[in-house]
Amino acid sequence: MDILTQLKKQAEQVEILSLQTEKTTVEYEANQLKTCTVAETKGTAVRVIRKGQLGFAASSDEIAMDKLAANALESATYGDKASFSFPDAQPAPIVRTFDKAVAELPIARLAEIGREMLDLVLPVEPNARCNVSLERSLVSASIRNQKGLDVAFKTSPLSLGLEIDRIEGDDVLILYDQIGTTVWEKDYLDFARRLVEKLKKARTITSIKPGKMPVLFSPTGTLALALPLSQGLNGKEVYKGTSPMIGKIGEKLFDDKITIIDDGTIDGKFASASYDDEGVPHRRNMLIEEGVLKSFIYDLKTAAQSGVESTGNAARGLFTPPDPSFTNLVIQPGETPLKDILAGMDEGIIVEDLLGIGQGNIISGAFSNPLALAFKVEKGEIVGRVKDLSIAGNIYDLLKNVGAVSTEAQWVYSTFHAPYILIPEMNVAGKA
Repeated sequence: MDILTQLKKQAEQVEILSLQTEKTTVEYEANQLKTCTVAETKGTAVRVIRKGQLGFAASSDEIAMDKLAANALESATYGDKASFSFPDAQPAPIVRTFDKAVAELPIARLAEIGREMLDLVLPVEPNARCNVSLERSLVSASIRNQKGLDVAFKTSPLSLGLEIDRIEGDDVLILYDQIGTTVWEKDYLDFARRLVEKLKKARTITSIKPGKMPVLFSPTGTLALALPLSQGLNGKEVYKGTSPMIGKIGEKLFDDKITIIDDGTIDGKFASASYDDEGVPHRRNMLIEEGVLKSFIYDLKTAAQSGVESTGNAARGLFTPPDPSFTNLVIQPGETPLKDILAGMDEGIIVEDLLGIGQGNIISGAFSNPLALAFKVEKGEIVGRVKDLSIAGNIYDLLKNVGAVSTEAQWVYSTFHAPYILIPEMNVAGKA
């Protein structure tokens, strides 16, 4: 008997997730090909609501469905009180998430792409040690429930990551970025070229007197501002009472140059799909519009706890239940070209990357981090890399006064799209 039919007789609500993943990974370590692996996982995850309590079980054993059903029912005996219902079938946007050209990439081609990355870096910096990770997957999922929901989707995620390590005496420079896509990108090496350009600029080392100065966050550096915001915008943190933005929907919290969107409907992007992992349609969620807080992100459980509807942001693995998670996080570009922002900087720094980002109590918005990579701007020109500096501040204060947001923006770290953001004055500490 089908497990959904079986469980409908014993529980008020039933959800069945079937997931199959084939993952091919190629890795280079210190410029040399290290591993090529292929792994396949297949399994079923079950959630039930029985007598008002939530149960969960998962298994990769295809012939143990009776045991899986029994485990789900038993876990409901001790499960959390369920204040939500599994979703009705709803129409969803058509989102392109599968490309045969990606799904059929052979190991030899992945290895060749890795070598192409090395060929970009090593002629510029022969002493660099590069670690490359290339991962191509084929993911098939289906979600069914007792209400008649029956959706299936297939994605072909491709992730390319490059880390460049250059050590010269006591000067340690580490650069990293990655791209993620579900359709073939013609210029798949663009992100690697950007890293090489940073590597070239970093050869010249200069100094700057610590103190208060303009700080321009590049798209990669902007993650320092976005990470605390993303935690504060998560409905789970709202329900727990830890988000600094609780009860402020409709209030102007930031400069009107700041608009932030969560969008799981962008064709080809890494976190896009027609549905989230509970079968709720993905959508474009306006989170902050011209500085005004508009909404948070929720899955079914946190939405019910907060008395709102799910925003289609449930994410899960086979053996982990859903949690609210961002899809593609987009900070909207602004109206000022980068060259004009730089021209207006008499002396300041560009932050490309911070050390220890994400550590500590970032939910409060406060951060204090050494700079892993930063450049000095002098009279509108980038004149070299600056070392031994750190910055500190609170994003809830800093983003109230934004000097400019660039028209240029980039996809970085696979699921984050950001422009350059200028903070007119920040405290920069370090050696004189």
